[in-house]
Amino acid sequence: MYAAVEENPDIPVALHLDHGDTLDSVKKAIAIGFTSVMIDASHHSFEENVRITKEVVEYAHARGVSVEAELGTLGGIEEDITGVVKLTDPDQAVKFVEETGVDCLAIAIGTSHGAYKFKSEPKLAIDLVKKISDRVGIPLVMHGSSSVPQELVKKINHYGGKMPAACGVPVPAIVEAISQGVSKINVDSDSRMAVTASIREVFTETPSEFDPRKYLGPGRDAMCELLKTKMIAFGTAGHADDEEFKKIITLDEMKEVYAKK
Repeated sequence: MYAAVEENPDIPVALHLDHGDTLDSVKKAIAIGFTSVMIDASHHSFEENVRITKEVVEYAHARGVSVEAELGTLGGIEEDITGVVKLTDPDQAVKFVEETGVDCLAIAIGTSHGAYKFKSEPKLAIDLVKKISDRVGIPLVMHGSSSVPQELVKKINHYGGKMPAACGVPVPAIVEAISQGVSKINVDSDSRMAVTASIREVFTETPSEFDPRKYLGPGRDAMCELLKTKMIAFGTAGHADDEEFKKIITLDEMKEVYAKK
């Protein structure tokens, strides 16, 4: 983390814990320098989700760390937890935010984790985004948002992989959700696919290669190029100099915060 900040002083950097499931996991993340954490108690009852999230918020805020929580459930599997889609209820969202004091909220609008999100045409409850955003007044988060680029599916399959019927969230749908109030997009499967496709290509085209640098390097580069396209499509690129980002945290401030932990 320090190295990334020192080598890129003009770029705001955050280290975020995704899908922490207990206060203990959050404490460990904060202790080693995470500047943002997610507590995901969405698989519990509403009341238990509120209790756990509030406990995390109190602990994290006292240490200058922001908190994301989740209300509603996504399909697919994340951190060994299998989810069945349950859309976020706007009324519950208001109550949840008021009772927990959370900084941002991940909502369920029909997406799911993994590379097999839909069996037919993708259908998302985009209308829920604005309904919730207008009422809660905090940034919303969209999980399960990989688009599963078909060119990567074809490349993986061409070089020996098997990803039949892989299907993701169309980029235009994500852009629409952003316009309605989503501020943070979680994309993971696409990154994994970019790395996998690149490594499979190296192994197939140069089967004698055994130096990890010769296939992990191209894999990393492929992931970087993919993420560039996401940042441009989602409107993230080009904002490093914005004043609101400059106010996030400096390296000296970061070290000072960590020293207190």
